[in-house]
Amino acid sequence: MAGYVRMMRGQVLTIKEADYIMAGKLQGNKDFRLMFRHILPNSISPIIVMMTQQVGSTILSEAGLSFLGLGISAPTASWGSMVSEGRLFLMQNPVFALTPGICVAVLVISLNMFGDGVRDALDPRLRGEV
Repeated sequence: MAGYVRMMRGQVLTIKEADYIMAGKLQGNKDFRLMFRHILPNSISPIIVMMTQQVGSTILSEAGLSFLGLGISAPTASWGSMVSEGRLFLMQNPVFALTPGICVAVLVISLNMFGDGVRDALDPRLRGEV
């Protein structure tokens, strides 16, 4: 949580010093309007990327701990435990270990690409609104 707050604070402090914020103040815009019209849209996109990366790293951490036997207990399915059980049959049938490993990799890559896409869609600098 502290990382999100630190990143948002840094973004707001950077954007607050921009020329278009000063121009908005000179036009007579209130701080509330400047905050929600300019500062928030320009500072939210790095938080979205950070959140999607956090979800991906959490999934990788859970899979790694389950692979080592320290994660979710046996009756509950986990991709890490599936890879761990499949590595015993790696020479006879590698699909047992490779399939859950590929699924974890595809999910994490997809989440990162989704976060980048949402950032691109929401970032006013990329849309030319600033």
